[in-house]
Amino acid sequence: MSTERSIPLRSMRERVIQTLSYELGALLIAAPLYQWLFSVSAGESLQLLVTLSVAVMLWSPVHNTVFDWLDARWFGRVASDRHGVSRWVHAFSHELSTLFATLPLIVWMGGYSWFDALLLDLGLTLFYTAYAWVFHWCFDRLRPVRTPSTTTAPSPRSPS
Repeated sequence: MSTERSIPLRSMRERVIQTLSYELGALLIAAPLYQWLFSVSAGESLQLLVTLSVAVMLWSPVHNTVFDWLDARWFGRVASDRHGVSRWVHAFSHELSTLFATLPLIVWMGGYSWFDALLLDLGLTLFYTAYAWVFHWCFDRLRPVRTPSTTTAPSPRSPS
């Protein structure tokens, strides 16, 4: 008999809301910033960052689910109970792992050398790491993981 308690994870619906909200907020901040810093047109900025956003949106639910599962298994907590250090580990691991998906896109679409693309991607990683920490802290406060109520008495069984 297992004495392990079940820790609930976010539903697929919550993951979609989380991912879309995260990417929309990031685009609203990053696109104008990229346009200004690199003197590119708004269209070029949006095209590159939307493409990177789609790549990250495909990756984010996988990363977040695996991270939440490991957090629950190793530390017995739900995502919305995560605190400072584990939030930074979550944000950094997410952004570092996205380098594999985004670096080739930056080289191809931005016309950068691999080294320049890496520097740009690392700059984006630093921005997005800080943004991810703030976003997920806010998201967890606004939409906490729902846990089964422990105050509800079990329903009585009817005799067979």
